[in-house]
Amino acid sequence: MQNKRGISQTFGGVPQGQRVRPATVFDVFEMSRVLIRSITELCEADHQGDPDQIAAWTANKSPEGIRQWLSGAHDLWVAELQGQICGVGAASPDGGVSVLYVDPSAVGRGVGTALLMQAEQHLRDAGHHKATLDSTATARDFYLRLGWSEDCTPQVGFAKAKYPLSKVL
Repeated sequence: MQNKRGISQTFGGVPQGQRVRPATVFDVFEMSRVLIRSITELCEADHQGDPDQIAAWTANKSPEGIRQWLSGAHDLWVAELQGQICGVGAASPDGGVSVLYVDPSAVGRGVGTALLMQAEQHLRDAGHHKATLDSTATARDFYLRLGWSEDCTPQVGFAKAKYPLSKVL
């Protein structure tokens, strides 16, 4: 759509040059890269730079670990900007958003929002009326801005605190 000055505009949805698509086994190396970079570089508030916590958090984010995710019950997507994978999202059969990470180079470009919208729509289509997730401290404000609500007090887990959130779909 163009505005009065002929400038192309997008209202809602996925920004121009970006797409969200189902993840495939051919994506595992790039998915691993995005997950590990996101945790290592963006989640300082959660791991405080502690190498042991980072190692524990990223242990299952290897290409081999992601191959296992793809053969499991979760639905996984990747977000691409200009053909480059820059985000990873997943939803679980029980109505949860189980993964949502964005590469540091893509923060603030709508990637996380597009992946979250994909997961929410997928869960609605699967018949869920409420979605749940455990947020990090880093992502908590992002989810709250997008209509998610806190369910209870944070829970301390391995390597980080979890903030249980939910949203009516």
